[in-house]
Amino acid sequence: MKILPPGSTIGIFGGGQLARMTALAAARLGYKTHIYAQAPDEPACQIAACRTLGAFDDMDKISQFAERVDIATLEWENVPVAAVAGLEKHIPCCPKSSILHVTQNRLLEKGFAREQGLATPEFHAVRSPDDLRQAVERLGLPVILKTTRLGYDGKGQAAIREEKDIEKAWKSLKTGEAIAEAFVPFQKEVSVIVARRADGQMRAFPPVENRHQRGILDETHVPAAIPDAVRDQAIHMATTLCEKLEAVGLLAVEMFVVEGQILMNELAPRPHNSGHWSIDGAATSQFEQLVRAICGLPLGDTRPLFPCIMKNLIGDAARDWQDYLNMPGAHLHLYGKKDARPGRKMGHVTIRNRREEMES
Repeated sequence: MKILPPGSTIGIFGGGQLARMTALAAARLGYKTHIYAQAPDEPACQIAACRTLGAFDDMDKISQFAERVDIATLEWENVPVAAVAGLEKHIPCCPKSSILHVTQNRLLEKGFAREQGLATPEFHAVRSPDDLRQAVERLGLPVILKTTRLGYDGKGQAAIREEKDIEKAWKSLKTGEAIAEAFVPFQKEVSVIVARRADGQMRAFPPVENRHQRGILDETHVPAAIPDAVRDQAIHMATTLCEKLEAVGLLAVEMFVVEGQILMNELAPRPHNSGHWSIDGAATSQFEQLVRAICGLPLGDTRPLFPCIMKNLIGDAARDWQDYLNMPGAHLHLYGKKDARPGRKMGHVTIRNRREEMES
């Protein structure tokens, strides 16, 4: 395994808040970062010394970018696979294009999990209204219909509660391929983030509980209040998937807790919103862990320093930033975005959960 020493340059595909926080963590360890972004005012471009502006399918710009960095990583798993494959001709990229091929498609990622003997919700591929009717008949109502690609934060999905909803749901997604999933009456939604180096060394952050509002992550509670047996299942699932994918960097695994069992929901081979708490609440943040993993450095301690809650600041909620600065035990992070549109993640705050400390 090659070790990339401090002073080297890490290229980051994407200029959003995940790239921004990765660049800040890299700087602490003495690394330079070079951002590949589509606009000069993106959050990561505001704090990194070097940037290349271009589309994610502009292979000439991507080649120029590759010449100026030592290794590349991604803040967004939906970068075109062909772009990453082209980048890999010049330098290593973490994650590899072969991993993106799986994680960009919900059918492939759930099928991959099943191949490893891991449980997922029941699902069927859907490519027409007739396919959807057959899937509803097999799965029973209600059914969740999702696009296989690009959906996030509640986008790209529709609930089918009655047969009369089938046609409308299919048309609403405007896609030629979807996945129909059986409705899961879960008790909690949890996630685990695993870091892996090229030599196979892995370290997992503890399972955390995620609570959503209108399909967007609202709060992450650390650690998740789940039995030890469920905790072990969640970590086993995440580390198994990370190992079998041969991921280098981070893999975030979203899961459902259903009657003491874990079901895999979705994968993200990058830093994850549910790991933001680790900047203030762990000895090693998920962003520093990403840098350590791809550069071949020792992986850091992932244990929580204290119970905490990470709350996303979405849209106009970021206007309350002064309140959080006045709140004892709160750590405010703003992403430098200009327009506070509804549903847009403008920042987050991590709050030390002293009530849970007193109860434990």
